[in-house]
Amino acid sequence: MSKRYVEIMDTTLRDGEQTSTVSFSASEKLTIAKLLLEELKVDRIEVASARVSEGEFQAVKDITDWAAENDYLDKVEVLTFVDKGVSINWMIEAGAKVQNLLTKGSLNHLTHQLKKTSSQHFKEISEVISLASKKDIVTNVYLEDWSNGMRNSKDYVYEFLDFLKTQDVARIMLPDTLGVLTPKESYDFIKEIKDTYSDLHFDFHAHNDYDLGVSNAMEGLKAGADGLHLTVNGMGERAGNAPMSSTIAVINDFMPDVKVSVNEKMLYTVSKLVENFSGVMIPANKPIIGANVFTQTAGIHADGDNKNNLYFSDLMPERFGRTRQYALGKSSGKANIQKNLQQLGLQLDDEDLKKVTQRIIELGDKKQVVTKEDLPYIISDVLDRTYEEKVKVNSYVLTHSKGLKPSTTVSITIEDETFEQNSQGDGQFDAFMNAVKSVFKKKKVILPSLIDYAVRIPPGSNSDALCETIITWKAVDKEFKTRGLDSDQTVSAIKATEKMLNIIVS
Repeated sequence: MSKRYVEIMDTTLRDGEQTSTVSFSASEKLTIAKLLLEELKVDRIEVASARVSEGEFQAVKDITDWAAENDYLDKVEVLTFVDKGVSINWMIEAGAKVQNLLTKGSLNHLTHQLKKTSSQHFKEISEVISLASKKDIVTNVYLEDWSNGMRNSKDYVYEFLDFLKTQDVARIMLPDTLGVLTPKESYDFIKEIKDTYSDLHFDFHAHNDYDLGVSNAMEGLKAGADGLHLTVNGMGERAGNAPMSSTIAVINDFMPDVKVSVNEKMLYTVSKLVENFSGVMIPANKPIIGANVFTQTAGIHADGDNKNNLYFSDLMPERFGRTRQYALGKSSGKANIQKNLQQLGLQLDDEDLKKVTQRIIELGDKKQVVTKEDLPYIISDVLDRTYEEKVKVNSYVLTHSKGLKPSTTVSITIEDETFEQNSQGDGQFDAFMNAVKSVFKKKKVILPSLIDYAVRIPPGSNSDALCETIITWKAVDKEFKTRGLDSDQTVSAIKATEKMLNIIVS
C-alpha cells in the first residue's frame, strides 16, 4: 500500500510554553530543539512568538545559529503578527527564515477583536506576506479560531481561503483554538476544505479541552490534512494540545496509509526531559509515557504473560524505549513475583515463593510501596525465619521530644505470658532495648550484646523505600545476625530484634 507522508510540526517551545507556570530558559529551549529535530526527527519546530522578550529573542538566536550550522534552518518557525513588518524585522535579527503568521479565522474574532472588515484584514495580510517574500522569509498562515469560523461563519472562511490561494504561502494552518471540535466535525470541516482546495497544504492544530485532541487529529488525517501540530506531553494553554506520544502511536498502529518521520523510540526520553525542564509532571497513567502504563498489577495478568503473552498488545513498551514491569503489592500473585525474580536472576522453590508472596501482600495491605529492588531484602527477611515463633512484640509507643529523653512503652508476649514495660534511652531504639531487657530480666534471661548495626535501602530508592536493618548479636557462645524490613528504620530494627528474641528462647 502506498503511504501518504504527513508532516509533524512540534510546537512545545511555543504553544507548549503557554502552559501555566512554564517558562523555558534559552539553554533549555536549545536542548529541546536539538532533541526534537535530531533524535525525535519531527519535520518542523515552532520555537517562539516574535517580540515577546529579550530572553525569547536570545533563545531563538541560539536555535537558529545551531540550525544554520546543521542544515535545519528551514525547519525552525516563529509565530508572527500582522504588524506592518515589525515581527519580520524581529525574525531577521534573530536569524529565523519561516514565519507562522497569526490571522483571524472567524468573523467573530475579526469583528470584535480587530474591529475590521475582511477586505481590510486581507490587505494588511497581503502586505506582510509580500514583505516576507522580499526578505526571503517563508510564510505559513494560522487561521485563529478557524473551528468556530467553520461552525458560525463559513462564508468568511472560504472568502479567506480564496484570498490565500492567490498569495505566496507555503502552508495554511487550521487551529481548533479553543478545543471545541468533535471528531466528526474535524473530519467534515477538513474534508470539505481539502476537496475544495486540493492543491493547497493544510496543517491541523488540535487542542485538548474535551480530551479529544488525539481523536480529532486522527480524523483530521483521515480527511486529508497534510500536517499535524503536536506538543511533547500534550503541553499547551488550558488543557493543552494533542500529545505527541499518543498521536504518533495511533498513526503508526491504526493508519496504515499514513507515514510520519517521528522516531518512536525517543518519545519517552524527550518526554522525560521536557517534564524536568518544565516542572509539569507526567501523570502516572498517561498513555505511552506515564510511569504505570506498562506495569501489570494483577497476578492473573502476569500469569497470562508467562504462559503465552496473553496480556500483550501491539503497544509494546520496547517501541518507546521502555520495559514492561510487574507491580508488587497486595494484588500480586506468584506470577508477578516470578517475573520480577527473573529480571533479577533469582529463583525460589514453590514453598519459599509462597512465603515471599504472602509477605509482599502484607506490605501492600499497609500501603507500603514495594519495588523489584526490594525483593532481595524481602527474601532474606522471610527466609531468615528458621525458628518457632515464641516471642511476639505486640505493640509499642515510641516518643521523641526536644529537650526530653526518648522513651518507649512496649507490650511483649513470651510464649503465653504478656508483659508491659516503659523505659527511657539515648534514642528511640535504645529506649526500646532497655524496655525489652527489663522484661527478659524478669524471666531471668540475659540478652546478647548488640555489636553491629547496619542499615541499607535498595539502590536508587526514595525516602519511602523499604529499609533493611541488619543487627549482629554476640551471645556467650556465638555471634549471629538478624534482619528486619520496614519503611521505617526504627521499626525495621525492632523487627530484627524480635527475630533475635525468638532465636534465644527457641
